[in-house]
Amino acid sequence: MPTCRTQPPRLAAILTLGTVLATSVSVVASPTQAVAQPATTLETISVEGGGATRGRVGEGRGQGGAPVTIPGDGNGGATSGGGGGPSGVTGYTARVSPTATKTNTPLIETPQSVSVVTREQLNDRNVQSLNEALAYTPGAATNVFGFDPRFDAIYIRGFDVTYNGIFRDGLRQSAVGLTVPRIEPYGAEAVTILRGPASGLYGLGSPGGILDVTTKRPVFTRFGEVQFQAGNFDRFQGNFDFGGPVEGSDGTMAYRMTGVVRQSDTFLPGATDDRVNIAPAFTWRPDADTTFTVLTEFQKTKLPGTSAFFNFPGFQVSRIYQGDGAFNAFRSEQYRIGYAFEHRFSPDLIVRQNFRHYGVDGDFPYVQIDSVTGLSAQRSTGLFRESLRSVAVDTQVEGHVATGPVAHTLLAGIDYTHYDWNRRFGFGTAPDLDLTTLNYGRQFIARPSLTSSAQQAQDQVGLYLQEQAKWNRFVLTLTGRQDWVSQDTSSAAGGIAGTPQSQNDAAFTYRVGLNYELAPGMVPYASYATTFNPQSGTDINGRAFKAATGDQIEAGVKYLVPGTNIIASVAGFDINQSSILRQDPNNIANQVATGAVNSRGFEMEMTANLAPGTNLTLAYTHLDFTFVRQTTADRAGNPVAIDGNSLSGIPGDTFTAFASYLFPPSSALSGLTLGGGLRFANSSFADDLNTVRNPTVTLFDALVAYDFAAIDPKYRGFRAQINGFNIFDRDYTNCQAGFCYRGAPATVIGSLIYRW
Repeated sequence: MPTCRTQPPRLAAILTLGTVLATSVSVVASPTQAVAQPATTLETISVEGGGATRGRVGEGRGQGGAPVTIPGDGNGGATSGGGGGPSGVTGYTARVSPTATKTNTPLIETPQSVSVVTREQLNDRNVQSLNEALAYTPGAATNVFGFDPRFDAIYIRGFDVTYNGIFRDGLRQSAVGLTVPRIEPYGAEAVTILRGPASGLYGLGSPGGILDVTTKRPVFTRFGEVQFQAGNFDRFQGNFDFGGPVEGSDGTMAYRMTGVVRQSDTFLPGATDDRVNIAPAFTWRPDADTTFTVLTEFQKTKLPGTSAFFNFPGFQVSRIYQGDGAFNAFRSEQYRIGYAFEHRFSPDLIVRQNFRHYGVDGDFPYVQIDSVTGLSAQRSTGLFRESLRSVAVDTQVEGHVATGPVAHTLLAGIDYTHYDWNRRFGFGTAPDLDLTTLNYGRQFIARPSLTSSAQQAQDQVGLYLQEQAKWNRFVLTLTGRQDWVSQDTSSAAGGIAGTPQSQNDAAFTYRVGLNYELAPGMVPYASYATTFNPQSGTDINGRAFKAATGDQIEAGVKYLVPGTNIIASVAGFDINQSSILRQDPNNIANQVATGAVNSRGFEMEMTANLAPGTNLTLAYTHLDFTFVRQTTADRAGNPVAIDGNSLSGIPGDTFTAFASYLFPPSSALSGLTLGGGLRFANSSFADDLNTVRNPTVTLFDALVAYDFAAIDPKYRGFRAQINGFNIFDRDYTNCQAGFCYRGAPATVIGSLIYRW
């Protein structure tokens, strides 16, 4: 939930931890902005079918409203929802997703706006990050902080989802401070974005929505893929993905092994984007009604400590890189292990349990430029060491009953999430940078002593119930959830312990939605949903902040064009959130939980598979995000009311389009795929005082691929592909909360692929 607070020079190197630690730990950094950036932060923070019977909620409906069999998701895992991922996938289109309801509900029957980025789209665009995966979906802002390979920093409908809105296989991916787990998109089968409040099913979270990443899972057919990629900035990468049934298991066991090895520089001087990722998975299916899948991953990365460039007064971002190769290696290791279990006692009674444990450890050194005098830049350093351990488990029971003409899909569940986080940190000095020679990496930079620390533990328990009632052309969705959240925070500076703080919050959230099949494939809908998010810290009187609360009204129309794989939707929304943290106008060193924001607008999307290898996706978003009651500080540090101002850095209008075309076998260019995309973002304000505007930006991407089987069938499986991003090398910046960031220059990656 956005709040505004201007950071004094030293706190610019510290940056308050996004929703999790506010005043309780005053020296924790938010990864949504580069450390050492003097900016105002935005803080919030195949397989069996689904088993549905005719007319049941969750059953796919095809052309003319006729029932269709929900196909397998191709992953051998749970298929009825609860983390099993989208199904009914053809090219860029998906007909069914469990994200909005935790049941296998067709997209046109869900009472909120949902988009699915399928594996084919991820492949065609050669997506390298979660931000890139969502670059062509409506409602998502993925370029707020320019080029930054360190974190998946994403806004939905103007709200940050970095800390509490990213899910993996239906389970929350906790993130605190700088320990933000990174998702390797090559290991994902699909990425689903649910826009609008999701607290009624998932608990505390962003009112903008959630992202759910579906992990690749074993299949019971032998397959394999290897890739070699090379690109500018000395980028070299190898990908592999293979698996199939386990020999001697009589078709009851399957495995999958997915991995990425990358060594790459970046356009940042002395900064790398290296990664090693390996993700083994195993499925045991003793009978047609029981599935148990183990999902694991280990990842190691080496990234820049900062992606920022020095800003001169007047929103002028220079080409003077803040970091230094001598002290700039952000090293992180993460792992996860979990399982997805499903058992069908009957077609009308299904039990599921999803579990995951993961850990993240990071060593985060950085250099920042504090000032520029003449031909030299004065610099300081910081060092953060953090670790995060988290456990999440979600147990569900799904039942199907009928009362007269009404078919009911009932869902009951309990989930639990726990994390432990700790940080040690310190600050130091670095020798001046010579601006005439730009002597990066040529001077010794000492590691600061770790003189301060912070710790936090959080527990969340949630009980939820959902009813999906289907009668004739109507589908009514009722969701309710009760959450209990407890949090303990402590800190120490210079060997002196601070006052430990404990906080307990409880909230009931819900959703009411109604869909109506107006014509075959055309479904108008309306919904109302509420949200909440606990806020750590205390006001000037030592009172704990009450949780931020909000609600949304959404209405729209979804249309599956009969006889085609063309899906279109339009949605209008109005989100209000109150009791968010704002600067205390009577004491700017403290905060009060009384602010409010409003986000309203509409989105349009069309996704189509027109023929094998020929796809199209179009998206338009209009967003009006304003501060209803809010205070920030001006350049002199004085509190200023910004009621009615627009949120900075988030464009009000965006349009994206991406298309791929595979020449048919009868063509002389058979085997050739051509594609390209356009990403347009109109002007936004550069600061929350709304004094300066960012420029309008239009970026272009391109795809050229060739399947060598078109030359001779013996080359079946061989493919060459070239992807270009920002192909016209547009030099662009984006300023948010008064600090400006540089976008990525032109990037080209070539791939040689063999599949069997």
